[in-house]
Amino acid sequence: MGFRSLLPYFCAMAAEPGGVSVRQARPDDVGRLQAIQLAAGDAFRDIGMPAAADTFPLPAESLSGYCRAGRAWVAADEYDESVGFVVADVVDGCAYIEQVSVHPAHAGHRIGATLLDYVADWAAGQDMPAMTLITFRGVPWNAPYYERLGFRELADAEVTPGLAARNADRGGNSAARVCMLRELAPHEAEAN
Repeated sequence: MGFRSLLPYFCAMAAEPGGVSVRQARPDDVGRLQAIQLAAGDAFRDIGMPAAADTFPLPAESLSGYCRAGRAWVAADEYDESVGFVVADVVDGCAYIEQVSVHPAHAGHRIGATLLDYVADWAAGQDMPAMTLITFRGVPWNAPYYERLGFRELADAEVTPGLAARNADRGGNSAARVCMLRELAPHEAEAN
């Protein structure tokens, strides 16, 4: 059997969710993370949001900074190839999800949810009360997706100064975006 006849098999294998684990992002992951963000962003083009699809990925310098700070994680397949990632900041005492992206070939396997759960565990271990993010209100894989994962929309009076500043920094139509919060259970130390 020649290589060409095996190619569809290997391509299908790459899209399988088996063996995906979460680990700290490394500097050598940065280029792949940018490619994942660009590929994931293409879905916005299909729903008439080309400006969102054409948004540049996080700069390499920024992603490298998240790696150095220990606030960047990847979902890696069984070959240790990154298929999704999340980066977080601390904004107003909460873990703020700056970016979470999953390559479209791996979508639908709860990889994004796994990454967010990983950040939730990290944040709870840092005694943070919640995770926050800013996303598009009407995009199915944005606000409605996050609601299914335990986030809720913040009322205007609940939006903290840091979140308001982040939302303003994004420019464009801020009415299309929503600030969301997911409360975290207090971290319980393991018994020795």
